[in-house]
Amino acid sequence: MSVAAAQSRAGGYDCIVVGGGHNGLTCAAYLARAGRSVLVLEAAARLGGAAATREFAPGFRVSAGPQFLHLMPQALRAELRLEAHGLKAAASAVGTVALASDGSALPIAGPLGSAHEPAALAALAARSGNDAEAWPGFRRRLDRFAATLAPLIESTPPRLGSEAWSDRLALLRLGWQVRRLGRRDMRELLRIIGMNVYDLLEEHFETALLKGALGFDAVLGVNFGPRSPGTVLTQLYRLAGESRAGHGGAIQVSGGLGALSDALGAAARAAGATIRLGAKVARIDVAQDRASGVVLDSGERIAARAVISSADPKSTFLRLLGAEHLDTGFVRKVSHLRTRGLAAKLHLALDRAPAFSGLDPGRLGSRLVIAPSLAYLEQAYDHSKYGECSAAPALEISVPTVADSALAPAGRHVLSAIVQYVPYALAAGWAEGRQRCMDLAIDTLERHAPGLRRSIIAAELLAPPDLEREFGITGGHWHHADLALDQFYMVRPVPGATQYRTPVGGLYLCGAGCHPGGGVMGIAGRNAAHQLLADAA
Repeated sequence: MSVAAAQSRAGGYDCIVVGGGHNGLTCAAYLARAGRSVLVLEAAARLGGAAATREFAPGFRVSAGPQFLHLMPQALRAELRLEAHGLKAAASAVGTVALASDGSALPIAGPLGSAHEPAALAALAARSGNDAEAWPGFRRRLDRFAATLAPLIESTPPRLGSEAWSDRLALLRLGWQVRRLGRRDMRELLRIIGMNVYDLLEEHFETALLKGALGFDAVLGVNFGPRSPGTVLTQLYRLAGESRAGHGGAIQVSGGLGALSDALGAAARAAGATIRLGAKVARIDVAQDRASGVVLDSGERIAARAVISSADPKSTFLRLLGAEHLDTGFVRKVSHLRTRGLAAKLHLALDRAPAFSGLDPGRLGSRLVIAPSLAYLEQAYDHSKYGECSAAPALEISVPTVADSALAPAGRHVLSAIVQYVPYALAAGWAEGRQRCMDLAIDTLERHAPGLRRSIIAAELLAPPDLEREFGITGGHWHHADLALDQFYMVRPVPGATQYRTPVGGLYLCGAGCHPGGGVMGIAGRNAAHQLLADAA
């Protein structure tokens, strides 16, 4: 141990980061690179939170939560030298294929100029010449809107009602970014940004399979159906993140997303941060109205000048900090955050590779989507309103062993699927209803991959309550709180806790409940570190 490290342990740390998820590790790495003494405390025995690699059956491993890396900025990966710390791609520029109810399939054209664009456009033209003609212009315009919004996604939002020049300047930049689009596109962006994705897609296309796949991207992981207002915003949010990722499509990380978290942990350690696993924080200490450290479940007290929580806002404020340190109005706002998840994760261990009807076997490693129409999506969403699992859920499917055979024993495969919509509170109760929800998802897969059920060796369903229990996420929400206009950008998570600051001095937030939200980005962690350093300057 170095002299500096010994001193930091004796007198506390400059910064304690609560939680070793990807945002917490990113925050720790940037703080340590700036010369701060940093301690990361992770309750689990492994890093990553939901961005971890999970062995769900002997020899079968899978990404526990998100399946692909498609939102983390290329600049962030380069700054932290993640490739040098072990991050590798098993597959790059992973394309999307929509699976139809009639047993056919449609590859979805990605960013214009990508390798799979000509084939995808030809496949679309075979279904609708009008749609094939309309697609390039539609995608080009959305990409332009996304590029306009991307700097807002990456930067710290200004404060509403602030007199500070920094906040005024940020608002001017926001207006300038939109104004640069030109009068026509600016008006179009302002027209559609609060719309529902159902109406937008109906305006432009006639192919139900194309509209279903695009609509699915707008509602994936959020508490909305395609007719919900604001789903164009969530679509643009996704595209804005992708525009900075710089790889022309999704990346399948070699070894699962846990390997990304390991690389982030290695980057943080290389910068000088200390990481402790199996160290669950029981509460955040407060002295003289400032965060002064933490107390672990074991009773150990660790002092720090600042505490940065990557836990969700409800966990941070209501459980770790305690309402007694906050005013009543703020507690009410936090309590009313919408945090109930609607997405589950299905993991299947298979004795052979699945065969999907109409899918070229060479595309089995693609991102496969079952959302054959917008009406299908809306009907799936309707079930969740009554505490039911969707009878025909929408699915994002990955067979990661196509590109990374080490995730399963020789000759065996893993199928991983995000299941939308699975309610947090099941009317029948999870003890009684779990098997039915799993069967509904597998039955949906079976309709598109006949014989799949006979090849299943083991199965696991991680419903929102399981995600809450395993990863400490209130409500099991992938974004920690809904991505909605009233929980977005300058008011995320709530007024009084924006810009990664909190009402308690020395306490910061850096998780998905902050701007810009969920998805494996690392932006919230990086921005929180920069905000803390700026405040301390």
